[in-house]
Amino acid sequence: MTAPNIVNVTSIIGKTVYDSDVATSDATLVDTVTTDKILKINTIIAANIDGSAAATISVWVALGSGAAAFYLAKTVTVPADSSLVIISKDTSFYLEEGLRIRALASTAGDISLMCSYEEIDDA
Repeated sequence: MTAPNIVNVTSIIGKTVYDSDVATSDATLVDTVTTDKILKINTIIAANIDGSAAATISVWVALGSGAAAFYLAKTVTVPADSSLVIISKDTSFYLEEGLRIRALASTAGDISLMCSYEEIDDA
C-alpha cells in the first residue's frame, strides 16, 4: 500500500459520487481500500433536501470500516433547503490507499452528499 508518484502519472480521471439519502448509520462515500490509486478530493457538498427541518451531517476519513475517525465535519447543522461546502478546491486533500470517506446524518432522507475528486494512477 503505497501512494503513487504523482509526478509520473499515467492517468488522472475526474469523478463524482453522490449519496442522495445519507443514512443515520455511517456509510462509505469514497473508498480507496482496494485500489492502487490516490484520490485528490476536490469538493464535498452536503445539501439539506428537507423543506422544513434542519439536520446535521458528519463526514470523516477512516482507515477501513470501524476505524478511528478523522473528522472533516462533525454534527454540523445544515438548515432546511440549504447546502454546506465541507471541502472546497481551496481545502482539497489526497486520500491515500486504504482510506475511506464516511458520512452519517441526524435524520435519514434529509441530507444528500456530492463528492468530486480526481483518481490519480501511476500504473
